[in-house]
Amino acid sequence: MKSELNMPIKISLYMVKWLTISLLIGLIMGALSAFFLKSLDVVTQIRLDNPWLLFFLPISGAIFAFLYKRYGDNAVRGNNLVIDQANGEKENIPLRLIPLTLFGTITTHLFGGSVGREGTAVQMGGTVANAVGRLFRLDKVEREIVIISGISAGFSSVFGTPLAGTIFGLEVLVIGRLRSDGLFPSFFAAFFANFVTESFGITHTHYGMGSIPDWSLILFIKIVIAGVCFGLVGWLFSRSIVWIKKMYANWFENVVIRNFVGGTVVVVAVFMLQTQRYLGLSLPLLKEAFSGENHWFDFLGKLFFTALSLGAGYQGGEVTPLFEIGATLGSSLALILHLSIPFLAGLGFIGVFSGATNTPIACFIMGIELFGSEAALFFFMICLISYMCSGNTGIYSAQKVEIEKGVLFLPILTNWQNNKKN
Repeated sequence: MKSELNMPIKISLYMVKWLTISLLIGLIMGALSAFFLKSLDVVTQIRLDNPWLLFFLPISGAIFAFLYKRYGDNAVRGNNLVIDQANGEKENIPLRLIPLTLFGTITTHLFGGSVGREGTAVQMGGTVANAVGRLFRLDKVEREIVIISGISAGFSSVFGTPLAGTIFGLEVLVIGRLRSDGLFPSFFAAFFANFVTESFGITHTHYGMGSIPDWSLILFIKIVIAGVCFGLVGWLFSRSIVWIKKMYANWFENVVIRNFVGGTVVVVAVFMLQTQRYLGLSLPLLKEAFSGENHWFDFLGKLFFTALSLGAGYQGGEVTPLFEIGATLGSSLALILHLSIPFLAGLGFIGVFSGATNTPIACFIMGIELFGSEAALFFFMICLISYMCSGNTGIYSAQKVEIEKGVLFLPILTNWQNNKKN
């Protein structure tokens, strides 16, 4: 009886404790994201006004590779370090990860590397949360939860999607499992971080999907085809980065030389193809995709330059390029499948992202936050199909596999093979 009477007190103390922690993470991460996003706007405009800055990309890459090697310690693992700690590992996340990834990403954008934003935000969020957790002397499980909250805060504040950010932090750790015990602090960390970022005047561009088509069997078949394409391209994106990283690692043991050569390859590719269209954030690609003004091969161009940049070791994220690859692919497929261009561009926007990150629920919610709930059924469908078609590995190598995709089919296939042998 006494235990039952104490329960409301325990719950109240729990809520106060985690609201305080979430607020602190949100305040710090929101301010960092605001500075980060404003800085990206500034350096992007500088690069567009001065295309010759591209020639300094190899040098900037070599400098930050040296800084990571000399001072970074385990910070060089970036997103995977944060994900591992959220999964229960006991390594420290050093505070120097914040300036290294922040200014490394800003510099990469200044000189034309084709990278995104989410990786930097997730790393900063995890680092901030780890520091806050040490301040509150959290135990092992609480440390995992606070780092998850930091991931959610980083994702939410950089994209303006607090609900998707909440679920992303809970879903990205393990394929086949959602870490629901961190739901309360993750949501409020994501909410506070986004609120703080927007209070600095940061706005996020939204795109319209136009009218949503009526349901039909033909539409279902077309969406399945598109979803398979989105999943395969998501798989190709993640595997391309891994292949290029391995290739450079085999050829050049020294990471400084590796980054310099990788940056040089990007510069050479720009001059061979005579375009800087796919450098930096490449946000105009999204506008063109939703209006149908993109080239049919834009998704390949963005994928190619992003894989070259990230594979060489440049700092930045993968998600914004995934948005652009998905939207431009969807826009191109719309012409083949005879579907509305903005409609399929919107599905591609979240579909390729779902396949490459193995986070279908977060991507589904992001679709609703960005485009509205009218197409919710189609968002969920495209995210699931893409997710199932992208394999059991994604852009985060530290992501664990709780249940392999297609596991229900494997026993049937195994029995069929055994019967065939007998």
